[in-house]
Amino acid sequence: MAVFEYKAFDNKGKNVSGIIDAESSTAAKSRLRQQKIFPIDLNKIESSTALKNKKSFLPQINFFTRISSSELSMITRQMSTLLSAGFPLVKAVSTLVPQTRSKTMQRVLSRIKDAIEEGSSFANALALYPNVFSPIFINMVNAGESSGTLEIVLERLADFNENREDSKNKIQASLAYPVLMSFIGFGVLLVLLTYVVPGIVDIFSDMNQTLPLPTIILISVSSFFKSWWWGILMTPFILFLALFLIRRTNKGAYFIDNLLISLPISGNLLKKIIAARFTRTLGSLLENGVPMLTAMHITKSIAGNKVMFELISKACDTVEQGGELGDVLADNRVFPSLAAQMIKVGETSGELEKMLEKTADLFEKDVHTAVTAATSLIEPLIILIMGIVVGGIILAICLPIFEINQLIQ
Repeated sequence: MAVFEYKAFDNKGKNVSGIIDAESSTAAKSRLRQQKIFPIDLNKIESSTALKNKKSFLPQINFFTRISSSELSMITRQMSTLLSAGFPLVKAVSTLVPQTRSKTMQRVLSRIKDAIEEGSSFANALALYPNVFSPIFINMVNAGESSGTLEIVLERLADFNENREDSKNKIQASLAYPVLMSFIGFGVLLVLLTYVVPGIVDIFSDMNQTLPLPTIILISVSSFFKSWWWGILMTPFILFLALFLIRRTNKGAYFIDNLLISLPISGNLLKKIIAARFTRTLGSLLENGVPMLTAMHITKSIAGNKVMFELISKACDTVEQGGELGDVLADNRVFPSLAAQMIKVGETSGELEKMLEKTADLFEKDVHTAVTAATSLIEPLIILIMGIVVGGIILAICLPIFEINQLIQ
């Protein structure tokens, strides 16, 4: 059965669009008319087999990166609900197609349904879209299909994605205000030194008298900002581009990642974030039946840090040779010692999955607490710095005025 994408009018004259399954374009138009939808444009969407064999499809895959994590979590939970209610897999996927708001996700689900009907497993159909479904998602679905617990695995996947998104949103929300205040403060300072201060200090520059040191410094800084404001604005973009190019090389990425985790305060926080991500992902994979080595290789690919990547690679080799994961993680400076000790306890007790989940919960709470505490200190610190800077500018402007008043008296 083919899949068609349509643009049409409904019986009220409103523009509608969507996706429909039919044997042919004629059958698709007939089905739409039965639903009181009158198509004006109907295009056939290629089957998953054709897409898989078509090399030109590879650059088009970036089109699917617009699907948000929240939308994917919602679809996953709905799929779990339908399967738990007794829907066959193909029927469940087909039911979700018209309920999905995103046209991109509708196309993806339609092609997945098409692939399943052609004999592909659900996990293999998902693997056709690696930019939409992560290796974690695909391997957990594969484990769920093999064990006959797909609906349970999908529900856990939805929980996993929602918890991870919730943690990320909490950190972003905590940092939003300090970052916004920093940008506003820098913008105000730039405007003051570039446009406001020069008009005032020009008066003092024309005077044939010695100016106070703060005023001299203010005039120099203002002249620098006025002459090089474009360079100051471009500096962050140049640094960002340089870091981006450096990170594209293996040595450069390793150097930057090693530097980040070596910083005294933010480095420890980054280690906790990495530990929480590692233990949460590995625990979820193991709990849903993914083999240990496969789970570790997947976790390695999403480490997000070259130093951590090498550590997990070393751990993979050790576990493959019969060694213990906790011993490898404990013998390094990247992984927090408490997390490593909890993993060793989990391996000894035979409850590694539960201990990984508890470790992730512990470090996620620790990270959230640390970020909240840091932002509560950063906010007044930014206000204090801005007050000192603005006060210094006002003082540098007022000092010559006071001296002139004293000379007049």
